[in-house]
Amino acid sequence: MSRAETTYPAVPPRPLWTFGLLRSELVTTLRRWRTLVLLVVLAAVPVLIGIAVRVETGGGGDPDRGGGGPAFIAQVTNNGLFLVFTALAATLPFFLPMAVGVIAGDAVAGEAGAGTLRYLLVAPAGRTRLLLTKYATVLAFCLLATLVVAVSALAVGALLFPLGEVTTISGTRIGFGEGLLRALLIALAVAASLIGVAALGLFVSTLTNSGIAAMATTVGLLITVQILDQIPQLHAIQPYLFSHYWLSFADLLRDPVLWDDLRRNLVLQGIYAAVFGTVAWARFTAKDITA
Repeated sequence: MSRAETTYPAVPPRPLWTFGLLRSELVTTLRRWRTLVLLVVLAAVPVLIGIAVRVETGGGGDPDRGGGGPAFIAQVTNNGLFLVFTALAATLPFFLPMAVGVIAGDAVAGEAGAGTLRYLLVAPAGRTRLLLTKYATVLAFCLLATLVVAVSALAVGALLFPLGEVTTISGTRIGFGEGLLRALLIALAVAASLIGVAALGLFVSTLTNSGIAAMATTVGLLITVQILDQIPQLHAIQPYLFSHYWLSFADLLRDPVLWDDLRRNLVLQGIYAAVFGTVAWARFTAKDITA
């Protein structure tokens, strides 16, 4: 065979290249000032709640003073671990999903607006792999943001209030170690509750080249869904709204744990991820990135 006829086999992309892309996306996202500010704000919420409860009760063990407020707040003075549950209940309806909406909305639209999207697609990643990497990055932020709230609340609760056995919603008492495990499971359940918002935000991000417009639209949809979920006349559609089962994480504090609403929440988030992930893929694969 002559030198001119020599053929060379195609070299497939390295399997670890995907992890390199994911690592690059994670580092880029976490280095942005916007992301850092969001995490600082989320970490500050438990601090403000803890200080407010401490000032209101004087650090005493009177759970009835003050009344009202986020779920579990009446138990914080008796056990600082309840500040974790209170902080997650306070941030889940708005602060956490808003932060996720900002990151997801900017995932594709921000790159398109900055003119860097076309350069990302020059690499042998392909649009599908890049979109999956963007979504994985948003999901990682969901987990990180939730853990930031939980860890901040645990630290503040340990500093300002006593720690000890946990009284469940059912009235039984469990050890502090099991209470910590329940707190971790609740944090994971809250992070999983943001899967639908992440998929919705990513889809919106593929519709525009303006990161600000995508973020504003995602946050606007979040607020709209929250309002719809509070109108009694719309009870027929409310079980299909992604926010409907968000507070089901409280069932992890029952003894025994009630899993029905937790399962419904996970299934609903999976449906939202599948639907909006599919339409985001369809839009992104047909998107003109030369403009």
